[in-house]
Amino acid sequence: MNILVLNCGSSSVKYQLINGAEQKKLAGGVVERIGMSGATLSNVRYDGDEIKIAGEIVDHTVAIEYILAILLSRNHGVISDKSDIHAIGHRVVHGGETFSGSVLITPEVIKTLKENIELAPLHNPHNLRGISACDANLPGTPQVGVFDTAFHQRMPKKAYLYGIPYALYSQYKIRRYGFHGTSHRYVADRAARMLGRNLSELRLITTHLGNGCSMAAVDRGVSVDTTMGFTPLEGLLMGTRSGDLDTQIILYIMGKEGLTLNEAGTLLNKHSGLQGISGISSDMREIVTEMKNGDRKAGYAFDVFSYRVKKYIGAYAAAMGGVDAVIFTGGIGENSTDVRTAACEGLGFLGIEVDEEKNLSKEKEKNISRAGTKTAVLVIPTNEELVIALDTMEIVNALKKA
Repeated sequence: MNILVLNCGSSSVKYQLINGAEQKKLAGGVVERIGMSGATLSNVRYDGDEIKIAGEIVDHTVAIEYILAILLSRNHGVISDKSDIHAIGHRVVHGGETFSGSVLITPEVIKTLKENIELAPLHNPHNLRGISACDANLPGTPQVGVFDTAFHQRMPKKAYLYGIPYALYSQYKIRRYGFHGTSHRYVADRAARMLGRNLSELRLITTHLGNGCSMAAVDRGVSVDTTMGFTPLEGLLMGTRSGDLDTQIILYIMGKEGLTLNEAGTLLNKHSGLQGISGISSDMREIVTEMKNGDRKAGYAFDVFSYRVKKYIGAYAAAMGGVDAVIFTGGIGENSTDVRTAACEGLGFLGIEVDEEKNLSKEKEKNISRAGTKTAVLVIPTNEELVIALDTMEIVNALKKA
């Protein structure tokens, strides 16, 4: 079964065509600058064939037209007819409390997604546009929603309730939701396979570090706590997001600087984090380079970032009563040896020690823990698209059997 996996943003659509049975990526790419001048589509085929084309891509419906055209292209495509796409899997950011797993997209599901827009106003509307665009271009093809929040829906109340009047939770559903769920789920499953053990017997700390960052305590296959909260702003320091913050600080700054609500949100989401502290970049590679060149603020940004990861490792080990493995994934987690070293430094009392030779190895998937230590430290490249494809295939196959 060929699954078209889509991740629709405000001005972009990331996509992959995956053969679910073989778990093979046939092609993938991105449409960028939708609705703007200079819109492009970049596509890479499984054999390395690459093409980039420009066009007038006015909306998501046209973006899907372009994606289908390249997948069907005689010179660059991988399928011969639209019917070779058997199902579509959508990354949907927010499922609220309604969805604890992936679901077939129906009119009722779309209605619920619209009701959840106020929980994810920057994401869910674009996910809905992607669903509508597929209806227009691939009518009758089953579509499945796979939610970033779903993996965390089994958290206990003690982990997801905030210290505000309970009535605000009851009325507005203000609670910890968590995000990056498909990534945390994938690397937890993969870690169990690497260790040759059942996921149901492992206590794992999964660490997704990229421009957006989050961690999860995965206790015997269940996410029992996670760092991102009601929105993706809470938790770890990120590329441009502040992470954990005394809430009174933003009220104080708003008063001092005369900021509106939108301006305050922009400050916390777009001008804080690594970028805000360093004044240099939101890219950890540039932060590390400048830190090693002696830039003090780059050093501060690196130290705050790594310290928060370390602090949450300790917190989540306490929450689960121990830890069997710590997993690093995401662009920073997979590639920054410096961050992995700093985040694990001083955690020997938890059995966490990094072997620097293993840490520097060029292998993409690896165990970098020191021999003889009780807690594995793993580096696992995430594959959220594969999770979406497999969930989609499972749901569509079940639909056929019904």
